Amino acid sequence: MKRSEEAVVLAGGLGTRLRSVVSDVPKPLAPVAGRPFLAWLLDRLAGQGVRRVVLATGYLANKVEVEVGSCWSGMEIVYSVESEPLGTGGALMQAIARLQGQSLHVCNGDTWLRFSLRELEQATERQQALAGMALARVPDTARYGAVSVQGDRVLSFQEKGRVGPGFINAGSYFLPARGLDALNSLGSAGAFSLENAFLYPLAGRGQLAATVDTSGFIDIGVPEDYAVAQTLFASARE
Repeated sequence: MKRSEEAVVLAGGLGTRLRSVVSDVPKPLAPVAGRPFLAWLLDRLAGQGVRRVVLATGYLANKVEVEVGSCWSGMEIVYSVESEPLGTGGALMQAIARLQGQSLHVCNGDTWLRFSLRELEQATERQQALAGMALARVPDTARYGAVSVQGDRVLSFQEKGRVGPGFINAGSYFLPARGLDALNSLGSAGAFSLENAFLYPLAGRGQLAATVDTSGFIDIGVPEDYAVAQTLFASARE
């Protein structure tokens, strides 16, 4: 299987929960250890062989384009700008029109996770799944909702509120060509949730692969974790 060299970064959220500490830039540009968070994320993608990134932007989109430009660490950067909030599904559907290849990785512009993009691709191929997702193990799944997994296949998703350790959806996905076809077949227009409309049904049909060989998950979307990120990324620079 040819390696996927394109990625979509979902970077259009309003970031309302973070406004108390970051109000002048969109959430992906929130400064973390002296750099925009998006810079760390793009560096990680470049380091794993991604050569082209579609930034799906919305709120304060112009600031993202000024900061990032059209090239980053050897990657071509293009933009898909929401004129109105489209949700994760609508934003991805719009961004897909800018793709050049037949497969892609997807990640959230406000979450961080260390894992091998290649391993996620391989897990998806082994399962002949329509999509793959990287899972993070956390001490308490209550805030996120738990994910049940067996081997490298997702079995089901549980609602938020279940207390205790487990795996969660970390917002990092892979879609092979057949997965893109399946997503396009939804024919959805406007705003919708990628998770509710696409990923959850795939899990129910046994068509969603997973990798759990991950570490370092953090979601900068809330002030508490944003503060933690400052320390973690500062130590990474040392």
